[in-house]
Amino acid sequence: MRAHFHQTELSGRDALTGLADAAALEGQLATWRAAHCDGDGPAPVHAMLVGLGRFDAVNLAYGEATGDGALVELTKRLLHLAEDELSDGDWFAARLGGGKFALVARQPISRERWQWLGEAVAEAVAAPIVAVDGAGTVRLWPRIALMRVLPGETPGHVVDRLAATLERAHDRPGARVLWADRRYAPEGIRAAELEADLLAALDRDEIEIAFQPQYSLADNRLVGAEALARWQHPRVGLIGAHALFAIAERTDHVAQLSRHIARTALGAAREWRSDLRLSLNVTPADLASSDFARDFGALVEKAGFAADRLTLEITEQVLLDDLERVAPMLAVLRGRGMRIALDDFGGGFCNFRYLKLLALDMLKLDRSMIEGIEVDPRDRAVLRAIVAMAGALDLTVVTEGIENEAQRMIAAEEGCTLYQGYFGSPPLSPQAFLDLVGD
Repeated sequence: MRAHFHQTELSGRDALTGLADAAALEGQLATWRAAHCDGDGPAPVHAMLVGLGRFDAVNLAYGEATGDGALVELTKRLLHLAEDELSDGDWFAARLGGGKFALVARQPISRERWQWLGEAVAEAVAAPIVAVDGAGTVRLWPRIALMRVLPGETPGHVVDRLAATLERAHDRPGARVLWADRRYAPEGIRAAELEADLLAALDRDEIEIAFQPQYSLADNRLVGAEALARWQHPRVGLIGAHALFAIAERTDHVAQLSRHIARTALGAAREWRSDLRLSLNVTPADLASSDFARDFGALVEKAGFAADRLTLEITEQVLLDDLERVAPMLAVLRGRGMRIALDDFGGGFCNFRYLKLLALDMLKLDRSMIEGIEVDPRDRAVLRAIVAMAGALDLTVVTEGIENEAQRMIAAEEGCTLYQGYFGSPPLSPQAFLDLVGD
């Protein structure tokens, strides 16, 4: 069962974010505890509490509407990261009021992996958020408490231990992520160790690529794939793209990681049929270089992959700081035949200025624009409006997160062109994707 299904099954809801509330959190923990006692819950339970420091200052500086918008954006980032990193087991997220959020998972996870998921959440929460009125950006200051729930531990005790640890983190400015009750387990892998491991993994080409297939909504035909990064760390286990880039950012090696992903993906895609397209993500570190367009064009040419079969996906975060400088750089790449897609559209504050200034070919809708669309007429109306706007701008609409036939049919009926998601296929290894192409 996909994790967000658990979200919809929970009875208690936070009105602002739609997450589970505190009562639902304790209820689910109690259910897992009972299952464990009955011999039906062998997987351990891990818990994470996210607290926002100085959040009142955001409301005072920008107003409550912007503060609420920031909490909604934080929710989307938390869910996206959890879906990427915890897709194979039971998990759910909750808001405990104010600026406190919880993430709980029941699945086999090493202590090291849970710690670095906490670090990845902290990085995601701390990334700039566009203010609701478009005037400036909001930054949040997260502190995170982590724990592995002990056998027989009550839900109330879990929440109390996390809250006490979070208070300790707030009192220590340099401690962004802390474990509850250290006496129960040794510290996780040190940041310096993992960062050194990443540099060695890059040198040894150990960062793997997975391909998320993309399909035509008109006839369900395979049209290409998006390249995603994965790292099988010997101690932490599988680290997905969000956590991987968070580690790379701390070592100032995001650009090196991005180039490695591009080279590896382009090399694998040379084996594909000539009608299939490859999508690559562009990072802020990529566009920080004034020579990116030239260097990336040379990389594509050296790889022997046709530029007109390549789509570059950019996100709002990439564009926050220097849109006027980035726009001509993307125009150069588009002039080489590459397509430019604005990724995660609808997942943030949707700054429509991007649509005015950028030479775009596609809008790639955030998965939150699709969730619940088969049951909520308002969601469908929003999708219809976005597709109409995209049509007026001659932009292709790609939908992420398609999980069932009903969602796929609605996206097709409303005029979207392409889709990706677990309904079509989960991310595949390069060989598995080749096997799919051969079907």
